[in-house]
Amino acid sequence: MAEPKAEKAPKTKNSAKPDFATLGGIVLALGGIIGGLLMEGGRIKDVAQVTSALIVLGGTIGAVMITTPLSVLIRAAKQLGTVFFSKTESVAAKVEEIIDFATQARKNGIVSLESRAAAVHDPFLKKALELAVDGIEPDKIRDIMECEIAVFEQNAEAESKVFEAAGGYAPTIGIIGAVMGLIQVMQHLADIEEVGRGIAVAFVATIYGVASANLFFLPAAAKLKARSHEVVRVRELMLEGILAIAEGINQKLIKIKLDAYLEKNRGPQKAKKSKAPAGKPAAAEA
Repeated sequence: MAEPKAEKAPKTKNSAKPDFATLGGIVLALGGIIGGLLMEGGRIKDVAQVTSALIVLGGTIGAVMITTPLSVLIRAAKQLGTVFFSKTESVAAKVEEIIDFATQARKNGIVSLESRAAAVHDPFLKKALELAVDGIEPDKIRDIMECEIAVFEQNAEAESKVFEAAGGYAPTIGIIGAVMGLIQVMQHLADIEEVGRGIAVAFVATIYGVASANLFFLPAAAKLKARSHEVVRVRELMLEGILAIAEGINQKLIKIKLDAYLEKNRGPQKAKKSKAPAGKPAAAEA
C-alpha cells in the first residue's frame, strides 16, 4: 500500500520591499537642509557644485578602495540595495514551517523529512535539517551551524565597515576640496568680489563631505548592521527549532520555545486590564 504524500510546509514570505524609513529619512534630511537654506535667502545653485561633488565622492571612494580588500568592497557594493529595500522574512511563517516538520517527525520519524529537506529554499534551514535527518548528534549540528552564523556575522561586519570608512574619509576629503578652492581664491586677491564668491564656492566641498558622511555613509553602515542582526535572529530561531526536532521534543513544546522569538519581533505590549462596570467592584481573583 502506497504511503500518503506528506503535505508541503507553508512557504515563507521573502520579498524585497522599499524601506520607507530610509527613503523618508533621506527626504526629510535633505528637505530640512535645503528648506533652511531657502528660508535664509540662499539659492540651491549656491551649493550645487559639480566640481565639489567630484572631489568629495571621487576622493572618498578612492580612499575606501585603498583600505578595503576588493572582495569585501564588491560584497559591500552588492549590499547597498538592502539599505533602500528590506528583504522581509516572516518569522511567524518560519515557526509554522518548523512546527510542521516537527509534527511529521513525531508521526513518521525524522527520516521522513529527507524528501522535504531537499525542497527547502532557505540554505541555512536546509543544511540544518539535512544534518538532523542524517542522524548527526544535536551538539555537532549546533557547532556546525553556529560556526556558519559566526562567519556570516564577520562578513556582515566587514561590509558595514566599508561604509563606516567612507563616513570617516568624506569630511576630510571635503576639507581638501575647500583648501583647493581657497588656493584658487588667493590668485584673485585684487578682485574683492571674486574673492568673496570664491570663498563661498570653496566651502561647498566641506558641506558635501560632512553631509555625505552623516546623511548616508554612516547611517548606511548602521542599517546594514541592523539587517544582519535580523538575519542572525531568524537563523538562531531555525537552529533551535531543528535541534529540538533532532532531540525528539514534542511539537507543542517547540512552539512554546520558538514563540519567544515572535515576542522579540513584536516588542513589549501593554497588558490589557479588564475594567469593572461603574459602581460595581471588580471580581476577586480565585
